[in-house]
Amino acid sequence: MSKKNIKVSGFSLAKRKELVGDDFYDVKTMNELTIAVVCDGVGSADEGAEAAKRVTTHLMTNFKNRPQSWSIEKSIKTFIRSINSILYQESMINYERPELVTTLTIAVIEGDRLYGANVGDSRIYLLRDKKLTQLSNDQAEGSMLTQAIGIADVVSPYYFENTIAKGDNLLLCSDGLYGVMSDNRLETGTTMGAHHLVKQASRLMENNLPDDTTAVVVQINEINQIEILKQQELIIPKKLTVGMEIDGYLLKKSLIQNHRTWLCSNKGKNYVLKFAPVEAIDDARLLDLFVKEAWNAKRLKAGFFPKAVIPKNRTHRYYVMNLLEGIDLKSHLKKRPLSVDDSVNLVKMLLKMGQYLLKFDLVHGDIKPENIMISERDGKHVFKVIDFGSMTELYSINSKAGTPSYLAPERFHESSINESTELFAMGVTLYEALTGKFPYGEIEPFQSPNFKNPVQPIKHNPNIPNWLNSILLRTISKEGKYRYQHYSEMLFELNNPDRVKPFFNQNMTLQERNPSLFYRIAFTLSFLLNLLLIFLFLK
Repeated sequence: MSKKNIKVSGFSLAKRKELVGDDFYDVKTMNELTIAVVCDGVGSADEGAEAAKRVTTHLMTNFKNRPQSWSIEKSIKTFIRSINSILYQESMINYERPELVTTLTIAVIEGDRLYGANVGDSRIYLLRDKKLTQLSNDQAEGSMLTQAIGIADVVSPYYFENTIAKGDNLLLCSDGLYGVMSDNRLETGTTMGAHHLVKQASRLMENNLPDDTTAVVVQINEINQIEILKQQELIIPKKLTVGMEIDGYLLKKSLIQNHRTWLCSNKGKNYVLKFAPVEAIDDARLLDLFVKEAWNAKRLKAGFFPKAVIPKNRTHRYYVMNLLEGIDLKSHLKKRPLSVDDSVNLVKMLLKMGQYLLKFDLVHGDIKPENIMISERDGKHVFKVIDFGSMTELYSINSKAGTPSYLAPERFHESSINESTELFAMGVTLYEALTGKFPYGEIEPFQSPNFKNPVQPIKHNPNIPNWLNSILLRTISKEGKYRYQHYSEMLFELNNPDRVKPFFNQNMTLQERNPSLFYRIAFTLSFLLNLLLIFLFLK
């Protein structure tokens, strides 16, 4: 569950006038999971507080490092049993009786699924449509616990699963809370958060709580659709061939060498199907990447991209895109460069696309002519951007997205991917579109490039106006501090060419920056030197 999709709160107060209590809690989001834990250290045991803290830490640490092949259920039960065994054996060695003893309640959210368990009498509630339902099961008889972590060598947690929905609220709490708060008070207070609940309980007891009191509230603002898609049981075909029919789509032609993107037809119309890579069958990371790609393709509904859908009743793991007419820009440029007007229209489209993606905290990640389709409509060139697979989170430092020749210099040194690095890729694409060349030469994979001063684009193409020449040089500056930092800055100058200031690389010679001024100064100095020589000769 993404941090953007939930809101969490937690709060704890010690009983009576004590400074610290025996309760312990934690809430974390990691690896698309949200994990909440509340432990109530048994007060009659000398090490109850220590047990509560260690159980919480143990569960969080193990979930962070859990084997990807393990189900959530197996993980919960295995981790609970392992910490129970550890604490029980320590107690027997050090005290010869159970002392490291605590209750436990844990909730794990993945997509729209809730996985939970409790040991003892700490509880989990679900508040839905203003109705509070207890999901856990009290393992106690009166005031006596029948189960607790560390009380015996074997533990039997109560385990359950449920579906969650947008607007749900989960409440995890120790018995100190529900012992003094009625269900009606819990219902009305849960939406106010953990701090409100615990403080209200304290006020009811005139700030003299009879027991340590802890609450954790998880508010579900959105459901993580990526996890829902990931959990679907779908076939990833190992081999795809011409003539195969999948869910009504007839495969006609492989479009890419890896044979995972196909031209197909359905009811007389042509489409493009993209299938998950075969390696995703056994590689959870590749499956995650493809699911995110499919989700981005579906949700990014803007004119910059081909329309895409994920069929509801599909049996295989793929998504469908509208077939775009035309050819990719790279193929077009092999025949002729773009005109200045078309090039400006292209980069304006790329900038507006970048601004659109910012709303989703995304960047395209691999802007280049191969990922731009060019077609003709009403006598004008129209551009569309393809390749949803390269899209990545803004400021990601782990992304390998991108093609070397279009990467900003800092990307070769593990810099984050951001607006400035995307602008560099747009600049290289624009440079290539206008000149047919790369500003820093073609860079091969695994090469350590040497970024020298680029040839001014106007020297390759004299049709480029001076203002556009300056914009291009600034966009492809090898030093990020001289480059545009935001899409809006470059877009403003493209729309206001009369306000563009000349731009030169900082270590460029005067002859390179302003040849006419250089030669005027050289002529003047030469003239003065000749006058001096004549004066000396006559003297």
